[in-house]
Amino acid sequence: MREWILTKMTIYLDSAATSRPGEACLNAMCGMMRETYGNPSSLHRFGLEAQLCMEQARKQIAAALGCEAASVMFTSGATESNHLAISGAAYAYGRRKRRVVTTTVEHASVKGAFDMLEAEGYEVIRVAPDADGILRAESIVSAVNEETCLVSMMLVNNETGAVLPVQQAFAQIKREYPQTITHCDAVQGFMKLPVNPAKLSADLLTVSGHKVHACKGVGALYHKKGVRLIPLMKGGEQEGAMRPGTESVPLIAGFGAAVGELRGTIAVRAEYASGLRSECIRQLSELEGVTVNSPADGSPYILSFSVKGLRSETMLHFLSDREIYVSSGSACSKGKQSGVLQQFGIRQDLADSTLRVSFCAENTPEDITALCTALKAAQEQLVHKR
Repeated sequence: MREWILTKMTIYLDSAATSRPGEACLNAMCGMMRETYGNPSSLHRFGLEAQLCMEQARKQIAAALGCEAASVMFTSGATESNHLAISGAAYAYGRRKRRVVTTTVEHASVKGAFDMLEAEGYEVIRVAPDADGILRAESIVSAVNEETCLVSMMLVNNETGAVLPVQQAFAQIKREYPQTITHCDAVQGFMKLPVNPAKLSADLLTVSGHKVHACKGVGALYHKKGVRLIPLMKGGEQEGAMRPGTESVPLIAGFGAAVGELRGTIAVRAEYASGLRSECIRQLSELEGVTVNSPADGSPYILSFSVKGLRSETMLHFLSDREIYVSSGSACSKGKQSGVLQQFGIRQDLADSTLRVSFCAENTPEDITALCTALKAAQEQLVHKR
């Protein structure tokens, strides 16, 4: 039985939106707020202790990424990291090369950053999946030319769990256009799949705290040595003058502690999540009118499916009333469709009835059975009675 039960019936299957903060994170944060509460820029003992705690967290995240601690920059979250990486690199390298390349299935924060660049006169190339719903490495590479200063591509799609061919695309881009800067939004892959910027050929890479059992409000940007970025804000020397403002040391310490706790269990947790996902697919196959939208080779942590005849919003309320919590897609869309599902070739009627289940190691097979039992009840009560 999970130790964090809120009520006897609470079933949380929305960890891709946000994960429950773990004990290591909470203990680290409480210690920082109660005892080590100095400003890490202060020169007295309290400041030094806070600085040391922050550097310990930097080392923990760097160890998980397989990089030097100096390459890890703390931010307020993935949205800030993505904007700093994309806009910062475009401003640094785009004076003469005004072409930037991304995909049509990115997170809203990446899409927003490129929309801003386009409004500023950059040529934005958005590469879509092929007709079969697969985004291929060669499609990304073929969009790059000598005028391209930046390419940004996510590792794991947050709505379907599709794993994009970042390593293949970036490696070829670096061979053919070594001066082009590569950025990867690895938020849904970090601490779930092996993520190493060097192996991905990524110059910049985004990760987030609240997706890995840390708290909201903290993220990090891997920044390869020698890659230039133009800061988006001025006003202080924190984080190498790239991200001014007093660091939130409790959040950073909690992030580091959460990553440190999970680091040695990535493979074991992924295997467990894969089992949950397979069992969910099996039970869904026994229900009428259910279509699985996620690719078979997608992330073990995310499963998208549609229930014919039932709109997503209706299903969310039905499940929530039974204390089963899922989502209809990206939490950042606030219930609105992002258009990503259609880009993957999912029909509009299926997109209108899509649910996203996202697992963590604290979920159980019983959670899956409860979900599918509730889905069957919804079909009987909401569809068959029409």
